[in-house]
Amino acid sequence: MRNYDLDFLKHFSMVIGFLVVVTLALLLFANHLNGVIPPEVSPTAQRATQARIATAGDVYAGATGAASQAAASAAASAAAAAQVAYGGTMDGSVIFSNLCTGCHTSGAGNAPTMDKAHWAARIAQGTETLYKHAIEGYNGPDGGIMPPKGGNPALSDEQVKATVDWMMGNLK
Repeated sequence: MRNYDLDFLKHFSMVIGFLVVVTLALLLFANHLNGVIPPEVSPTAQRATQARIATAGDVYAGATGAASQAAASAAASAAAAAQVAYGGTMDGSVIFSNLCTGCHTSGAGNAPTMDKAHWAARIAQGTETLYKHAIEGYNGPDGGIMPPKGGNPALSDEQVKATVDWMMGNLK
């Protein structure tokens, strides 16, 4: 009599052993291919990675970084100048018609309109006070609200002063 179970186990063990050898061979071949073929990185992904790992700032040490520091300062000044409202105009009428007219012609927020009667008490305080209230903002005793720089922080102090001067010269 033959032992069929023993024959089955021998053949099954040989099949399992063969499959293990094939699996190991495939793993080694895949590892070899991974080392031989360079990874393909898209230019978009590469730029995104470079932007993500770029330094946040620069360090300027001694005289070696003086030129770089001067260039960075000039670039920052140019960027700040580009942020000035209304192209940096000092024409008070342009700024008034684009920004101030909404409140100072309708009286919104208890803003004084362009009548001398509304400005008499304010003018008596002096132009420096008017400038200060226009630049820093002001909450009046009558509930009137003047936002800093008329609500446009991109205005320079000189632009605000020019606009206040234009308004004082054009009261009715």
